[in-house]
Amino acid sequence: MNYETPSLAVVDGIATLTLSGPDAQKTLAANALPSYAGDPSQTSVSGLSSGAFMAVQYQVAYSGSVVGAGVVAGGPYYCAAGNILNTTICMGQVPFVPPNPALMVTAAKGFASLGQIDPLSNLQKARIYVFSGTKDTVVYQQAVDATVSFFKEAGVPAWNLQYENNVAAGHAFITPAFGNVCSDNASPYISHCAVAKQKYDQAGALLQQIYGTLKQPAKSPTGRIVPFDQREFATAWTGMADTGFLYVPKSCDQGATCKVHVAFHGCKQSEAVVGDDFYAKTNYNNWADTNNILVLYPQVNASTVPFNPRGCWDWFGYTGADYVLKSGSQMSAVNAMVDRLLGAVQIKCG
Repeated sequence: MNYETPSLAVVDGIATLTLSGPDAQKTLAANALPSYAGDPSQTSVSGLSSGAFMAVQYQVAYSGSVVGAGVVAGGPYYCAAGNILNTTICMGQVPFVPPNPALMVTAAKGFASLGQIDPLSNLQKARIYVFSGTKDTVVYQQAVDATVSFFKEAGVPAWNLQYENNVAAGHAFITPAFGNVCSDNASPYISHCAVAKQKYDQAGALLQQIYGTLKQPAKSPTGRIVPFDQREFATAWTGMADTGFLYVPKSCDQGATCKVHVAFHGCKQSEAVVGDDFYAKTNYNNWADTNNILVLYPQVNASTVPFNPRGCWDWFGYTGADYVLKSGSQMSAVNAMVDRLLGAVQIKCG
């Protein structure tokens, strides 16, 4: 890496080292997560693999304050029902035995009736993007089909739901140019694909499904990546890493009202495994730069206790029985991070 002309800046009381040159969007720091003028009516989530399961969980549990979700190779809400033995079915790895979304809608209604998650009626306003590659041999299409069925049965109108399931992609997040060839199912689980001879930009596709037409992405982001201390929000017992990352466009640093998008990495895709590939090279930041979007990249690492050998988000109960509820340790930690970015008491949008 070639770094040029380092300069020290203090923003919101946090000292960060900003680097110009080819890697200008990187900064070096690991302090408290800053507060910004986040728009409480424009929070959304997305993720790949276990991150997609997490995005579904977060969208459903916090549906009163989350306007949409991007789900890339993920199964339906509460699919594993807290049992790791169910994960193969939830990943579509048992032929002709797909997940049963009706059972999961019933479970979600029960949680909502107890006030453990927001009312499912909020999902009538949610805008959902779902993707499943035809070459994915990790989370097969029958599992992702069940996710689409879950959202429909839970109340998401058909016109608010986009399902892309004809791209010959493996298990990966899709970018215009970075990563493996399209059909790969391999680390860093980021690939480049073409659709109708056009480079496929998954970050742009899902963000525009959620927010509508956006300004074209920056060719090279001019904002900064801020490492922050996750221990303020979650103990090591949650499986969450010491450090998370935040992309901050210059406009947000300068006080603009900004949307908040949470991007959940997949298994074996945290910074400890793939470096900055997920939080710097998936094209989220390019779209964020021109559209006033703060992008939060929370991190989970592999651990023995809790038992999470692949560094996955908890979609099967390794942190406790409440993992899909607002009280779940990872769910509540991420929500507290979002609240910090909003800079004020969150206002319900549903």
